[in-house]
Order: sequence, then C-alpha cells, then structure tokens
Amino acid sequence: MKKIKLYLVYFMSALTLGGCEWGLNPENDNHSVFDRVYGDPAYAEGLLITAYTLLPTNSYRFDEAATDDAVTNNLTNDYLYMAKGMWTAQYNPQNLWDNCNRGILYINQFLDVIDEVAWKPKDPEQNSLFIRRLKGESFALRGILKYYLLRNHAGPVSGQMLGIPIYDIFVETSDFAKPRASFAESVQSVYDDFEMALSLLPMDYGNKNDVPNGFEEVKEVDSYNYVMGDVVQQRISGRIVKAFKARLALLEASPAFNVNNDVALWEKAANMNGELLDLANFDPKGNLFYLKGQIDAGNITANDKLDNKEIVWRRPISSSRNMEVDNFPPSLYGNGRMNPTQNLVDAFPMENGYPITDPRSDFDPDKPYANRDPRLGLYIIYDGSTYKSKKINTGVNSGDNGLNAKVNSTRTGYYMKKLLREDANPNPASASDQQHIIVHIRQTDLFLNYAEAANEAWGPTSASGNGFSAKDVIAAVRERAGIVQPDMYLESITTKEKMRELIRNERRLELCFEGFRFWDIRRWNLDLTEAAKGVRIENGQYNYFTVEDRVFDNSYMHYGPIPYNEVLKYNLEQNSGW
Repeated sequence: MKKIKLYLVYFMSALTLGGCEWGLNPENDNHSVFDRVYGDPAYAEGLLITAYTLLPTNSYRFDEAATDDAVTNNLTNDYLYMAKGMWTAQYNPQNLWDNCNRGILYINQFLDVIDEVAWKPKDPEQNSLFIRRLKGESFALRGILKYYLLRNHAGPVSGQMLGIPIYDIFVETSDFAKPRASFAESVQSVYDDFEMALSLLPMDYGNKNDVPNGFEEVKEVDSYNYVMGDVVQQRISGRIVKAFKARLALLEASPAFNVNNDVALWEKAANMNGELLDLANFDPKGNLFYLKGQIDAGNITANDKLDNKEIVWRRPISSSRNMEVDNFPPSLYGNGRMNPTQNLVDAFPMENGYPITDPRSDFDPDKPYANRDPRLGLYIIYDGSTYKSKKINTGVNSGDNGLNAKVNSTRTGYYMKKLLREDANPNPASASDQQHIIVHIRQTDLFLNYAEAANEAWGPTSASGNGFSAKDVIAAVRERAGIVQPDMYLESITTKEKMRELIRNERRLELCFEGFRFWDIRRWNLDLTEAAKGVRIENGQYNYFTVEDRVFDNSYMHYGPIPYNEVLKYNLEQNSGW
C-alpha cells in the first residue's frame, strides 16, 4: 500500500530548487505523475541519483583561496570576500545546509517507495538484490551528507557542542521544525546510517565466479553480477562507506570537537582508518593520480572502471579543459585563477627533508627553489619553471605571467599546477580537452588520517596492532615524494608534538588544492588569521610581502554558522558568535 503523501518529483528538479526552500511542497494535483515511480525504475532511481548530484565533492571548490595556502586573482570570488571579513550567517560560501538537507530529503523519499518499485518484476531474485543495493547506497549517501553538514555547521552553543537536526524519515514541510541534536547524537546518527549500509552492500563491486559471503540468499551468480557486478562501478560500496566512517571518526577526535582530548576517540579513528590500509600496498605513484600517465595506465572499461588503487571513490572520468582555462598562466591562454602563497611554498622542505628554516637544510635564499622537495615543482609553477615546453617567469616586468601584470596574472608570484593536465590546450585556435579525475576520497587521505590519529593515540612509533605506525606512514609519503633517503630529519623526530607538526605539514602538502586546508586548520583550532604572502622578484632580489590579510575571528570562526534564514524559520540555535 502506498502510504506516503505523493509529491511531484523528478530527479533533475533538485537542481532548480531555490537555495532556502529545500523542502518539497505538496502537489496534490500531481499524484498520478508521481505514481510513475512504481512502474518505472529509472524514474524512481532519479530520487537517489539526484542526491548523488548534491555531493559537495562533485567538483573542486578551491576554497584554499580563503586560507593561508592561496589567493585568487578573481576579485569577485566568494572565498576572497569571505577571507576579507565578509563571512556571516547570511553570506556563507561554505553553506552546505541547503544542498545536503535537500539530498537527505530525496533519499528519505526514495527509501519510502523503494520496496514497492518494480525493479525487476520478472526475476524476484534480481528484484530483491536491487532493493538491497539501492537501500545500502541510500543509507550510505545519507550518512555522507550528514558528515558534511557536521563538518561545515556543527558548533558550540552555550557551552554545549551541537550538531544538526536529524531527518531519518520522509517528512512533510510542516514537520521540518526540528531542533538541533547534540554533536554526539548527530555523529551516532551518521554511524547508524553507515552500519545499515554496511549490512547491505558488498565491500567492492565487480563480477564474481561464485556468490560471495553475505549474499547466501542469492542462488544464481549471474543475478549477483547483474546487480552488483562491474556495471555499477563508482556507486557507493562497502569500502567507500568504511572510508567515510573513518573520516567521521577523525572529525570526532579532532581538537575542535574533542574538547577534552579523549584519547579513546583518537584510538577509534586510528583503528578505523588502519582497518582499510596496508602499507605494503601504498601506491608509489598515488600523488600523480591526476596526470596523464596515471590516467592512461588505468584499465578504463566501458563501465568507467579505473584500476588505480590510490582512488577509493571518484566521479566518472570526463574530458574537459575547464580547469586549465581557469588556472594556466596567461601566456598559456589561462586565467591564472589560483595563486599559491609564499606560505605554502615555504612549507615544502628541502630535498634532504629538512624544513627551510632548519640550519641543516642548506636552503639558499638567493636560490629559493633549488634542491627543494620535488612536490614543489610538481604542484606549483614558480619563477623559472618550464611548463608546456615554455619558461614561465613570474617576476616584476616579466610579461603577461609576471606579478600583477594583468587582471589574470598571479598576485603572489606563483601559479597552481596540481590537478592540471599539461597536455590540455586552452588556446581557442587549437583547443583540446583531456581526461580528468575528480576524487571524492583517495588512499593517501586515509593514510594521513591514520598517521594523525595514531600519533595522538599512541605516539610516533607504536602500531598498536595495525601493522604500521604514524612514523611509518610519513616515511612512505616522504620517500614517494622524493625526499633523499635516509630521511634524517624524520629520524630525528621522537616526540608526539614534533610528529604532529610534521604530519600536519605533510597533509598540507599532499592534499593541497583538494579542499582540505580550510577545514583542517579549523578542526585543529589553529590561527585563522595568518596573512597570505607573496614574492616580488626584481633584479634578482626576492622581496616577500603581504598579499591579503585573513580577517577571521579566532574566538568563534573555527565553526561555520547555521544559515540565518533557517534560524528564523525553525527557531534553530545558532553557533556561538554568529
């Protein structure tokens, strides 16, 4: 029996809904249209697919422009305004409240109808498998959307850490007035969704010769492969659920939320991340995941399956030149949007592993880019770099690529190189696209999560049953990066405090421009006001200057606000300070 109140919904409609009106209004005259979901599986699945489209990691946000890692030369950029003191509950470029709650609404509606949809009416076994898989995806995706809501909007209210209103059933518009649950209750709600998903999903999709464990009710392996095989690559699997579960555990353990520094939370985060990892399988080219060689080396099939162990979950591979148009230097027909800061450049050590501030590093201030960590040249274009067989000069009076030479020139003396395909061509006269990978989560992220949590739980060298320590992970990351071995700087680190500094710095380097820095410095309770620096190169002299101040308030801006309109509509408690 169809028990829900019927609403007109089609899967593309979410893309056109107003920002604050994320609730679906009843359309009683369209009951018959919605009835189509019961006989048309594609139409019904559109509810779930719409929720997938609302994931915040479907594109690179480049919110590093609001941190100490980058600025943008787009002077109307929302993150620039945000970093210059305009971040409010009414103006929040980091607002995920509307999209994530909209996605949760679609998922809840989908879960309300899923058992009554004719997925495979002539094959009961396959029909049951479709219901199982799609329910698993739904619970998983709902948990992921809640995770992002917590990361962006959880915060303190009158000394208590609050989370989000929890919507776990499909509700009418009048029922949206729910109070915020506590942070602990909200976290548990996400764990509950993930556990439900894990009880339904296989660890990985792919064709099998025999029905795997956990699917004993399936009699025909062909039925299993039809629903759970290669055809559904890049849908949420059990492994992806465990990866996000591990991410959630790290968020829960982080200083901004773990205010009493409960070591048990760090241990939980370490073990959850460690469960997914084997240091012997650390991808030696994982930091090159976006480059031609790694993409071409993947076994890309008609089902968009990429044989690349670095990538845990990604969007479907697509061909474009959009990022290159946005970020190539002007001489290469780009707009040079993302400009890495001197702050980030200084975070890269020397090739011998020592920070440039260490007297053992052999850093030469007159040759600041010589003998540096190879990742510097891999991720950033600096003065004198060669790119697309052309020398890029970023100093004063260096042509279009020079400092502040044009509206699309660098403001810092640097251009972003990471994530870009050198073989893409933005030149309108001979434009060409190349394949790009947009990643939701990758293996290196999980290794760094483990290192951070393991160090806080057990110190630098203890594996505590996981087979490898925080120090082991950082050693592998730095060796892959090209740090000269033996890594004497790493060997010199023996305390939790010094290892914490190094782990945070390695995370900064490895994950730069992938959307982590803004939230990392907040969950670590670090200073938000470090000014963004640049370099003025003139007549062989390097002069460092402030490009932009960062106007954040450390007393409350480690947490994002609840949207002002939601506070007014539903009398929600606002995070302190906002």
